[in-house]
Amino acid sequence: MLKPVLASIVGLTVVALALAVDLLAQSPAPGGWLNPEWNKPPVTDANRKPAPRRSLVGMWGPAGGPGAGTQASGIQLKPNNGRPENQLPYTPHGLQLYKSHKALEGADAVVAGQDNDPRNLCEPLGIPRYNHYNVRLTQIFQDEHKVVILYHYDNRWRVIWTDGRELPTPVDGGVLIGGEFREQRFFGYSVGRWMDDYTLEVQTVGTMPEDRVWLDSTGRPTSDQVRVTETFRRMDYDTLVWSETIDDPKIFTKPVDAMRLPMRLHDPRTDLMEYYCSPVEQQNYNKVFEGTKGAR
Repeated sequence: MLKPVLASIVGLTVVALALAVDLLAQSPAPGGWLNPEWNKPPVTDANRKPAPRRSLVGMWGPAGGPGAGTQASGIQLKPNNGRPENQLPYTPHGLQLYKSHKALEGADAVVAGQDNDPRNLCEPLGIPRYNHYNVRLTQIFQDEHKVVILYHYDNRWRVIWTDGRELPTPVDGGVLIGGEFREQRFFGYSVGRWMDDYTLEVQTVGTMPEDRVWLDSTGRPTSDQVRVTETFRRMDYDTLVWSETIDDPKIFTKPVDAMRLPMRLHDPRTDLMEYYCSPVEQQNYNKVFEGTKGAR
């Protein structure tokens, strides 16, 4: 029972968790506690319903199933698998930083116990990494001032302001807002605007520095000068496409398209498995898997 428990709490065994979710999806809902329904019928012209105007509200899951948003091998559109077409356009500083990171996944993975991933200290993943770490059921709420995203992993939430406020200006060690200095944040400062009735564009700046937040689970870096641009496109009532581009002149010589993840609407009454980072469970994991490679 150890590995499934670890997977559900700390994300230590992605495959085990995905299998557990699949099993839940095939079982009935005991006492009204609805399990995730991953085997949804496809959206066709016959059953397609129009999207509501300027609304992202709902519980969303990857359209490809519970494993589609895992991204254990790196950002979705550029997995870190050693293939030339997936190499990122590093600056000299960015490449040096990548080589200093010791990850448990990806082409340059190290064995368990030799990594230096901040995740394994239970540090918050930050933006943009929360978008690249085991995205499963994700709740979105909104009102006339903001959109709020509730990430499944570690019960974290994030605010995107849609009330017309200015995007802060990044400076060394933080941001300027109306000439006033503000601190760096794990989730940065996010401002969104509706491009049309069905498309929200979000820009985020003011994130944590290179030693606190990674881009993905393979050790690829990001910096406090990154500008993350996300697009949430409501295709119809049941479908949302979540895209992301990374523009980080300290790390990359040009912007990187990182993600284009179709999402399906789920029943809002669906129950969620706990999925936390726990220092105790991390210690248990290290005892079991230390010295092995690719255990996650």
